[in-house]
Amino acid sequence: MEELFSKALQVYVRCRDCEERKANICVSIELQLTTSPVHKRDLLVRLTDDSDPYFLFNLSISEEDFQSLKVQQRLLVDFASFPQKFIDLLNLCSSEQESEHPRFLLQLSSPALVLEGPATFSVVETNAFKHLNHLSLRLVQGSDTEVKDYLALCLCSLKTEKQALEMKLQKTDEDLSRQLSYAQQTLSEKTKELDKLRSEWTGQTSSLSSRHCQELQSEREKSVESQSRLQQQMELLRQELETSHKRSSQQLHSRLTELEASCRELTERKYKNESVIRDLKTKLVGAEEECQRSKQQILSLRRENGCLDSEVHDKERSVSQLQMRVAVLEQEGREKEQLVHRSKELLEATQQQKESMEENAESKDLQMKKLESTVKSLSEELIKANGIIKKLQGEVRGLVGKIKVKNTVTVSQEKLLQDTSGRLEGAEKALQSSQQQLSSRDEQVSKLKDQLETTVQKLNESREVLKTNENVINWLNKQLNEKQLSRKPPSPEPLDRPSFLSSAAGLKAGRSDQQTIRHTGDSAGLDSKYFERRDDSIPVYGLSSNVLHKDFPPRTKPSVASAYFSA
Repeated sequence: MEELFSKALQVYVRCRDCEERKANICVSIELQLTTSPVHKRDLLVRLTDDSDPYFLFNLSISEEDFQSLKVQQRLLVDFASFPQKFIDLLNLCSSEQESEHPRFLLQLSSPALVLEGPATFSVVETNAFKHLNHLSLRLVQGSDTEVKDYLALCLCSLKTEKQALEMKLQKTDEDLSRQLSYAQQTLSEKTKELDKLRSEWTGQTSSLSSRHCQELQSEREKSVESQSRLQQQMELLRQELETSHKRSSQQLHSRLTELEASCRELTERKYKNESVIRDLKTKLVGAEEECQRSKQQILSLRRENGCLDSEVHDKERSVSQLQMRVAVLEQEGREKEQLVHRSKELLEATQQQKESMEENAESKDLQMKKLESTVKSLSEELIKANGIIKKLQGEVRGLVGKIKVKNTVTVSQEKLLQDTSGRLEGAEKALQSSQQQLSSRDEQVSKLKDQLETTVQKLNESREVLKTNENVINWLNKQLNEKQLSRKPPSPEPLDRPSFLSSAAGLKAGRSDQQTIRHTGDSAGLDSKYFERRDDSIPVYGLSSNVLHKDFPPRTKPSVASAYFSA
């Protein structure tokens, strides 16, 4: 028998034609393993009330019973994970039972007028719309034999606790009696020492007085013989003896006062020890009374210990999950930093291209006048350029499709981030330190998103600038085309290919095109210096005889498709 959960919870009790009432009921969940004749696992659910010893409701759920329960109530867990999920629901009810409007609550309802017979134990979630019933268990009231067995178990546990407390009380009594005997022994030793000091003091005083009397008598005899001669010496000696006698008597008197003070202290200690003994006797009586109270406290502490162990286990598991999520968020933050770095590089490249285009805009007029003679020889190159344009358009369509797919991925990732933030809100009270770290990470992510939005806007602006430049070039081509037509009649070859005008507007620079331009330029009689590649110049492309040659910006590498850029 393995006890999984045992805690007193607040339950709403309902009976037929009666008002709903609150009761503190102990809910215990145990897992019973039987190996004979078949290996089975049964989940035992028991409801008891400490104030009513006859209140007992039991339910035994086997694996076969759980399958029917799973089908009836549309459960999504198996029998192995059902106890832990049930305990999680009970912990949610326990955490919210102190609030005025709890979200999760427990209900025990009976169809009878009194709470007898079968009863339904339900875990209900309340919201503004309706009551959602997560789980309903049909419990059976315990019979007389089951109640007797349960009370016998409780009595056995109380007896064992009583024996432990009696042993503890006996040990404290022995310790106190030992301390009392030691105090009495020390008191008797001190009284003996006091009597000994008194006898020594009386002996010394008697010996001194007798010695002084003998000396006085001898001195008187001598004074009779030589009274006149030794009167002065005798007076001096008498004074010295008196001073010495006074000094010795003072010393003995001080020693006597010290001994009397020590005697008083010892008597006071004796009285104090006697009062301590009386207090200990009264405390012994109080300890017997507290023995009964401690039994109930031990029961409650055991239950709280089990609950605390389960809570610690849950919190450790949630902390490990949060650490994994923080690692994932840090990895995403690093990826976003790389994307921002790439977008900055792209912006710098576009700015350089823009500067080069502005510098080369002035030189276009001169190059256009010099390259009018080479227009006729570039018609064949335009056919190749048209094929290249179609190929580039297909690549652009593919890239647009990839960008759209990655935008959907970003939307799903944002939804996942919202789900994770919602889950983290449930663990705010228990994990304040981790929440601060996550909030800082969220701020970094929001900053990165703002930076990405600004980069996307700048990229769109650069694209619009490129489009406007292409439109200007197309307009210039039309104007030059009209001038060319006014000068000489159009040849039949360019009239057969009118699509070259539109297709040539989107052509981008390449190394092979520059080589063809050099070849045709030499054949047309232009100097080779006009066809040399310059770092700040734009490559030259040819059109048909009625289309002006124009320059295009160097072909830039398509930006890396990212899940964080919009299409």
